[in-house]
Amino acid sequence: MTTQDKWANHPRLQVVGEKGEIKLPENERVTPELKEKRRKRENIPFYQPYVHYNSQASKDGIRHFVHGIGDTNPLFTDEEYAKKTKYGGIIAPGTYLYTVQWDILAGIMAGIHGWYVGGDWEWYRPIYAGDEFKCVSIIRELVEKTGRKTGGGKTYFSYGEKLYVNQRNELVGKERLHTAMAERSAAGQAKKDAGIPKPVYTQQEWRKFLEMYDNEEVRGSNPRYWEDVNIGDKVGPMIKGPLTVRDMLGWIMGAGSPFFRAHKMEYDYELRHPKVLEYVESLGEADVPELVHIFDEYAKQIGIERAYDYGSQRMTWYGQLFTNWMGDDGFLYKLSGDLRAFNLVGDVTFFEGKVVKKYVQGDSYCVDIEAWATNQRGESSIPPHINTVILPSREKGPAVYPNPPTDLVQLAAQAKPLDELIKAGIL
Repeated sequence: MTTQDKWANHPRLQVVGEKGEIKLPENERVTPELKEKRRKRENIPFYQPYVHYNSQASKDGIRHFVHGIGDTNPLFTDEEYAKKTKYGGIIAPGTYLYTVQWDILAGIMAGIHGWYVGGDWEWYRPIYAGDEFKCVSIIRELVEKTGRKTGGGKTYFSYGEKLYVNQRNELVGKERLHTAMAERSAAGQAKKDAGIPKPVYTQQEWRKFLEMYDNEEVRGSNPRYWEDVNIGDKVGPMIKGPLTVRDMLGWIMGAGSPFFRAHKMEYDYELRHPKVLEYVESLGEADVPELVHIFDEYAKQIGIERAYDYGSQRMTWYGQLFTNWMGDDGFLYKLSGDLRAFNLVGDVTFFEGKVVKKYVQGDSYCVDIEAWATNQRGESSIPPHINTVILPSREKGPAVYPNPPTDLVQLAAQAKPLDELIKAGIL
């Protein structure tokens, strides 16, 4: 085989001509055959052959993660402080599990643009520095809808679950992911999020932002007891932004990346996944779709005015609202959010909530908090959802962690490596 023949099918040769000119291929389509291939993978638990970033919750990894979201809670970074808490050392916020595995679990919909639009988290145990993790993935249903983002074309909502198991074989947490998917050409032509001007803020507005940051409450070592909480109590507010590409890079440094690879590793990956590249005619180049979070031209390719945040990044900010409020002795049990408006570079996100219910579930003293987020245009960034925190009780003592559902524990135990299932013809 000649060298020319050896590389003939590599996507880098497919998109350039003999003289280096770009040849843009047709965008991928969602066909009945593609949907059927996806359906055959539903409801089968499997282990990914890799993690995106971390297999361990190391002290450095936790520090990089919380710094990447602007979380100043010393419980996550200051070992001397953490030794004095009930944990005896540094722990990680529950959303650290995004660093283990946070792909959108699209289900072999290669070449179809997908973006994370929310999730429903549950945690059952704290994450201690030194814990190691493996992730079980389960592809669930695919739902077709007419999409605003696609100009009346089809938007596909892909659902799945990720189960995170530590070295003690404990199910520590799980997320049900919500992923929106659309053919790139339809999203780009609709341009529903095009033309939104980048905001310019006055000195007065910047004073407000800086004051909100300065007043951000981190409850920390001052316990918030269940008995002291009342229906209607406010949670927050908390601010993030104005969003910059720097914030996105900080997020990637702490949480890792599904697509960013370097040199040989990148081109080998492209050879295995030839539909991964996104083609940007205005730049005359092709690269990974994750660049929509860095470069405006990639975002415009799918109808978005400029670079925008990662969905899981916004969810970690959302989680910080509750860990700030509950204090070191509380436990974030449930976090639920849907992401609506694209959070564009320059946008500000305001988080707030209120206590709507308090109750006892088994031995756990629970508080339900309705929380939401809006941007500076008054648009809903995260509509109101109910989230649950478990607090210590003055009468009964420390927060009692919930037990994971038996069916999820069984599914995690049944999981096999993805490569093994593919080889056996099961997937």
